[in-house]
Amino acid sequence: MAVMKIRGATTVAGTWLNEAVSFVVFCVLDIVDSFLCLLYKAADYLFEAEWKPCYCLSDKEPITATRGKILLSHKNGESKILTLSPLQELGGRSKIELEDISETLYTRPSLITDLSNISVNELNKRFVKITRSESECSGHHEKTKNKRRRSVTKSSLTVNFTVVEMLRGKIRPQNLSQDISRWSDCDCGFCTSWASTSDKDHSLFVKTQIPNGVTAKEDVLFIHGFISSSAFWTETVFPSLSASSSAHRLFAVDLLGFGKSPKPADSLYTLREHVEMIEKSVLHKHNVKSFHIVAHSLGCILALSLAARHGGLIKSLTLLAPPYYPVPTGETKPRQYVMKKVAPRKVWPPIALGASMACWYEHISRTICLLICKHHRVWQFIARVLTRNNRTVNFLIEGFMCHTHNAAWHTLHNIICGTGSKLDTYLDIVRDKLKCNVTIFHGGDDELIPVECSYNVKERIPRARVKVIEHKDHITMVVGRQDEFARELQEIWKTSSC
Repeated sequence: MAVMKIRGATTVAGTWLNEAVSFVVFCVLDIVDSFLCLLYKAADYLFEAEWKPCYCLSDKEPITATRGKILLSHKNGESKILTLSPLQELGGRSKIELEDISETLYTRPSLITDLSNISVNELNKRFVKITRSESECSGHHEKTKNKRRRSVTKSSLTVNFTVVEMLRGKIRPQNLSQDISRWSDCDCGFCTSWASTSDKDHSLFVKTQIPNGVTAKEDVLFIHGFISSSAFWTETVFPSLSASSSAHRLFAVDLLGFGKSPKPADSLYTLREHVEMIEKSVLHKHNVKSFHIVAHSLGCILALSLAARHGGLIKSLTLLAPPYYPVPTGETKPRQYVMKKVAPRKVWPPIALGASMACWYEHISRTICLLICKHHRVWQFIARVLTRNNRTVNFLIEGFMCHTHNAAWHTLHNIICGTGSKLDTYLDIVRDKLKCNVTIFHGGDDELIPVECSYNVKERIPRARVKVIEHKDHITMVVGRQDEFARELQEIWKTSSC
């Protein structure tokens, strides 16, 4: 009994210590990110002779009289247009309706701001109580006013001058035939191979494996996770499936902005863009009629979107560590809720610190990309020397480092945070309109995405089967047990084809 009390007290003390240290660290990071904002503006002007807008909230005069349209994507002659809504002022800012853009890109309050908001809300609540006790009529008026304010907030998003400026920067048509790498991005042959190809109609990099001496019976699409590449599959599962004489045609893609795939600087990397590029590069190009999907982490969101779009063509869904955080009923800011789940702004565990720095701080994450991604060849050389050219380490580092900050930043917010709040819709479609088998794998020691996320999916899709791989984490649930995982996949495909 005494031991349990001591453990409980230690846990509470550790939690409070983590909270206190996290508060101090992230307050400092708030200041550092603001400083880096100014530094990068100067550097962009120095190296590119042009001020580059960012998503930071600034003290500039907000737009209050702007109307018009903003071009979000431009490819193959088709554009996605979003329109500025009629002026509705609330707190001195204008509104813009954004269908594919997550507001977490530009509404990431600092910890100090959060505390001040809590204080203001408490004062407002107390004021409302006093007002209601004095006058019932006045209280009714205040209630009606608050309802109207909430309805306006839900229907539109607060946008600052710099946000409108950032989005308007996308009006220039993308020219994927030219190398448009920014000074802080890597310009090596590997990272810019897409820009130097003779293919004018740029597609994703797709690694295809066709069975030897056997006619391919079915197709399988593999989708990697965040800051990874097709090598996550081609260096692990593909050789194991080839050795087992699998009669499947396998496709592994590098997602838009990652690996050897195009990395357009003007793209916003929305769910629509990612999915359409997969359709164009795999389904249409290779005449895929029906197929199985195997997806990891971020790729699970894209897989569910593809399943919702293509319905009966999906033969089976295999999801590895799906990042599904159900949004509570009544939550007014679902994307902010998901962002705080993905990146809780804690220093412990270390993976939470890394996720928080990547998600909350635009310029700190750009600095990390500058130090790591731009110099990935140096880091890969060091890794080869230290690990004696270990193949597994090499392909993991290559997948982790070969992307741009623009791609990672927008993909993280527009898909994981932005679309994460819409996964209920996709899951309901899979549950109600699809008959394919759904299998979920999750590492028991996964600290990046908790096992509860997979059980949340099963709760939404009762027929889904969840398998927790004990003593494995987000990566080692595949890497290191690829032979066993390949056998599990073949069993899933065999069952789904019956």
